[in-house]
Amino acid sequence: MFVRSALARLLTIVTLVVLSTSTVYGKVKPLDQVLVIVDDDIVMESELHARIRSISARLAAQGTGLPSQGVMEKRVLDQLILESIQLQMADRTGLRISDNQLNETMQNIAKRNGLTLDQFQDQIKSEGVTYSEARDQIRRELLISRIQQRQVDRKVRVTDKEIETFLASSEGKKRTASEYYLGHILISISEPANPIIVDAARARAESIVAELNGGADFKQTAVAKSDGRNALQGGVIGWRKENEVPSIAADIIQTLKVGVPSEVLRTTGGFHIMQVLDRRGGKEQLVKQYNTRHILMKATEVRTLDESKKAIIQLRERIVLGDDFAAIAKANSDDPISAASGGGLGWVSVGEMVPAFDDVMKNSPVGAISQPLLTDFGWHILQVEETRMEDLGSQIQANQARQVIHRRKYEEELSLWLHEIRGEAYVEIKDRTPPEESTED
Repeated sequence: MFVRSALARLLTIVTLVVLSTSTVYGKVKPLDQVLVIVDDDIVMESELHARIRSISARLAAQGTGLPSQGVMEKRVLDQLILESIQLQMADRTGLRISDNQLNETMQNIAKRNGLTLDQFQDQIKSEGVTYSEARDQIRRELLISRIQQRQVDRKVRVTDKEIETFLASSEGKKRTASEYYLGHILISISEPANPIIVDAARARAESIVAELNGGADFKQTAVAKSDGRNALQGGVIGWRKENEVPSIAADIIQTLKVGVPSEVLRTTGGFHIMQVLDRRGGKEQLVKQYNTRHILMKATEVRTLDESKKAIIQLRERIVLGDDFAAIAKANSDDPISAASGGGLGWVSVGEMVPAFDDVMKNSPVGAISQPLLTDFGWHILQVEETRMEDLGSQIQANQARQVIHRRKYEEELSLWLHEIRGEAYVEIKDRTPPEESTED
């Protein structure tokens, strides 16, 4: 911290010297200057201008109007001051973002925007920011996010009573209601008053139901035989909440099982077949779970990450050749909790583990020993001992409610915390010196 404080004082002096220098060639235009001293850090004018350029380019790309220059500068400077305070806190507590974590974050951001990493870099450049600057900013944001979670999360508590109350509210019911991915096939009637035509249409519809029950693909069948307006989309209507399904299916939607067609339904326009192609939310949610165990070898003070990889490969070879997985896990795994039970993690659902672990777990044949995989924790091998489908609807609903309540409380606590640390920090805003054009005698 002394180094940063000394640096702040030094740069302030240098800026003043540059501003006051006069030579036979006239006054020198300042290249940069200290705008704010924040505890043991500084905010430079170049930082302010760079952030304004980035924000302005992004808002312009979104078609959003910009505030006045004065308003923009004040908001961005306040943002930089708060960032500086939080980054210094992260530094003092030893928080770090590794290059691997940063690379993975950059790739995920590109993926969420439907871009390759190269396309993402091109987009960044179009906003007037270099890729290196963007990486540095994202590293800062990750550090800020982590220090916020560390400082604020511990203040947030969600009780079972709050969850119960939320789920009973109209908002809670709406947020956690079942959603249905619906398919629809229509056999239209050209002449509703003609019994021969009606009977023929009904027979066609019943024949289609029989085909679907026999295993025919719903979407292919809809494309080939449906008269509905969604026929060329495989008869897919899309995701609908229970109170948003077509009226013809409103009375039967709760009785329909995923992948099973309804009986033939009659309206004046023809005969309809509804099918729930997928379902999510609600009190009944079948989730595939994996009874999984693993062995972890992480980098330590006496073993590098590469050496950990070699070690996990050797352990895998021993297990494949017949050594007992549980015994090796107990003796070698760097995950002490699971090691005590032979590497056992219990029943795990996708989403509970880090993405790389999830991907290998859900694609592993039961009983097979996976190839070594790398996560932020180190090198793993895993084995899926068995799988099952479990109804976790009530648990998922409770988790959704907990997340909503937690997010609201977190935002409230975060605002209070940011106000508190801003008030406690030493912030000295320097008088800004207007730039002067260089002149010659």
